[in-house]
Amino acid sequence: MERYLRQTMIEGFGTQAQQRLLDSSALIIGLGGLGAPVATYLVSSGVGRIGLCDKDTVSLTNLQRQILYTENDLDLPKIQCAHKRLSALSSHTVFDLYPDGISDENADQIIAGYDIVLDCTDKFATRRLIDRTCTRLGKPWVHGCIDQFYGYLTVFNYRNKKHYADLHPDAESLADPAGRIIGTVGPVPGVIGSLQAIEAIKLLSGVGECLDGRLLMLDFATMTANNIEF
Repeated sequence: MERYLRQTMIEGFGTQAQQRLLDSSALIIGLGGLGAPVATYLVSSGVGRIGLCDKDTVSLTNLQRQILYTENDLDLPKIQCAHKRLSALSSHTVFDLYPDGISDENADQIIAGYDIVLDCTDKFATRRLIDRTCTRLGKPWVHGCIDQFYGYLTVFNYRNKKHYADLHPDAESLADPAGRIIGTVGPVPGVIGSLQAIEAIKLLSGVGECLDGRLLMLDFATMTANNIEF
């Protein structure tokens, strides 16, 4: 427990909550701007088994915000580069790799093996797939989203049983325009991803209150926040 001393010394956390983290598992879907800080902090905080799911390769434009990668990783699979970096961070963490990404064909099989799912994607279709699968399997999932200077996050399918359609009633009609590129300032996904990791740690450790049925919205241009129920 020496490695996690700064967590176990927190009142109400202790070695029991840390042990729950060590015994837990989390699936991270998407290893980009959100997934990079999520993966880094879940591994360093002691989540025992981590699933990494992404089929993309590293491009030059990723390096402005995707902190797991370097110039030496260009054109290599993100999952390969992320696994190398994260393994060096924690030799006792168990990693499962899903280099083909998530799809209708494999979603149930992949998600069923984890305690929690973290949505770090940027596609509406993938979010709907995660929502359907987690609802069917009874798995909570942490959703994060960024755009320019804005970001928000929430927790779905936990005790309040809120779903993606509760936040987006028109979810089934939302589509990703061809060639859509989201502009953002580098630290924005870093902050939102870090907050997603905090929500996951609270859920897995049983310590604290999570954003269950609440949406945290952050405007980094004005540094203002809103917390609303939905």
